[in-house]
Amino acid sequence: MTRDTLDAIAKLYLLLSIVSAVWVVVDIFVCARRQRMKIMETVWPLTMLYLGPTGLLFYYWFGRAHRDNDRKSKDKPMWQATFSGASHCGAGCALGDFIGDWLAFGLAITVFGSDLLGKMLIGFVLAYLFGILFQYFAVAPMRRLSIVKGLMTAVKTDTLSLVAYQVGMFSWMMVRATLYPDLKPTDWTYWFMMQIAMIAGFLTTYPVNWWLIRRGIKEKM
Repeated sequence: MTRDTLDAIAKLYLLLSIVSAVWVVVDIFVCARRQRMKIMETVWPLTMLYLGPTGLLFYYWFGRAHRDNDRKSKDKPMWQATFSGASHCGAGCALGDFIGDWLAFGLAITVFGSDLLGKMLIGFVLAYLFGILFQYFAVAPMRRLSIVKGLMTAVKTDTLSLVAYQVGMFSWMMVRATLYPDLKPTDWTYWFMMQIAMIAGFLTTYPVNWWLIRRGIKEKM
């Protein structure tokens, strides 16, 4: 596939992903489809930014809140609860990696002379911090925890999930660096490749979230 063709695909998919995210924001805040768990009002639009129109199918299938807000997490099938948990983890990680990539690029951060390792390091730190923050705003209200206990619980609950996400994401980033070593954050195709990396992260964290929820370590969302 030529770079021009890849760039065209990247532009189209990125545009559709942005439109999907805006659509969900409008649905939640303008059409009054407010989520029972408030952090999911941030998670779903962020999820659209890498799952694109496919994410809309899952949102309308089981993520969209009823107007009377009566949908209970415990009533969801396990695969749907796991999807919500994985997307919750993925949203925080994706946000951290997005910011981290720009920081590493703008500040020319490298590790052992590698800009890819520099992006991974900054991305992991920020993804972990955002991921824990997202988990805090999920678990603290549900369990009525103090800030300290809420943060400690978030770390215990979501660390394994976050690491699993980053494993999938970083694996694709290394593949991308081999296939297209000259890509930069200023290129459309770079972010298309990052969307694929985020999807890979979602896939690797999904079974971990299943296990965490099944064991009662992580709450159903």
